[in-house]
Amino acid sequence: MKFKSLSLALATTALVGLTLPSLAEDSKGPNVDPTATGTPGAPATLALAYELFALGKAEGDALTVLTAAKLAAGAESEPQDPAALDPAKVTVEEAGQEALARPKVAAAAPAAPEPAANGEPRPAAKASYQSGEAGDGDEGAAAAPPSSAEMFALATELAGDDETMKELIADAQAEASRGRIGGAVTWNSRVTSGQVDVWEIPFYGNSYAEIAVSGDGDANLDVVVTDENGNVICYDTSLSDQVYCDFVPAWDGYFYVMVENAGRARNTYYLMTN
Repeated sequence: MKFKSLSLALATTALVGLTLPSLAEDSKGPNVDPTATGTPGAPATLALAYELFALGKAEGDALTVLTAAKLAAGAESEPQDPAALDPAKVTVEEAGQEALARPKVAAAAPAAPEPAANGEPRPAAKASYQSGEAGDGDEGAAAAPPSSAEMFALATELAGDDETMKELIADAQAEASRGRIGGAVTWNSRVTSGQVDVWEIPFYGNSYAEIAVSGDGDANLDVVVTDENGNVICYDTSLSDQVYCDFVPAWDGYFYVMVENAGRARNTYYLMTN
């Protein structure tokens, strides 16, 4: 599992220039409490499950795929539909990695996040932008990251004639609905080469926050998370489409997750929060 939560010193560097006024008048620094911690939940579990699945599939190892399936079954949820983020709020000027460093946001800040009512998923809004010249965006599979059912199916296929392994898989499937840790709030999106998705997500102060991005493996995804002041909270440009970030906001505020397809093929990914 990739853990890309940056230190407070690095987070003070405004690599992403959001110009929203702060939702907390006296809070102009990073919206992170560097002393607070939390217990990783469903997003971390799913991020690990997808990484294990990719490893097990590549190596043809039924046990690794089964482990991934058991983890995913205990944390997955149906993807939600995001609201539309006003395209006028954020515009991407540069191509490639620089696109993640120069969004522009309108001066009017959104209202402070309201508490979720009756267990409703945390709201999120998304806008998409094309940076530079598009690549061969129709290359690659259109499928999203696999469900636990698909993981169990592959584990069974890889088990072959190993009846002991097949019994383990059957037992795990029977137990899949038990011991759930609570599903992550999940959204699904597809990005072509050079495309940037910008997500606006509210998190509440003094409450542990998790963000995970898990792609389908067809292209590299670069990810930047900033607060409403433009301070970078997490930053990942590794050659991967699996990214995990956690932090504790110091006050109620909006956070912006920028996901860029830095590869040549299309990638369908999940964005997950707690």
